[in-house]
Amino acid sequence: MKRIFLVATLVLAALWLGACGAGFYYVSTAPPPARVTGVVGVAPGSGFVWVDGYWGWSGGMWLWTEGRWMRPPHPHAIWVAPGWERHGQRYRYHPGRWR
Repeated sequence: MKRIFLVATLVLAALWLGACGAGFYYVSTAPPPARVTGVVGVAPGSGFVWVDGYWGWSGGMWLWTEGRWMRPPHPHAIWVAPGWERHGQRYRYHPGRWR
């Protein structure tokens, strides 16, 4: 009986963590307009790519995450920016990722 309970608990935890890992979440208010990035400067090294900032939702409020230089994980990788998509009365967050 303990073994069944343990297995069921582990399966539920894995499903919950898997859902969290998808990175999708919803909010009921529209994000503010994106901030305009001024001069970003020179890349810190060869192969770096500038990734624009974005609005995230945390603690019941909008928080701006500044843009930054990133190094792609492999040659020819393309950055897909994070964003918000309207779904009925809510907005769904799509995390940024390398493709």
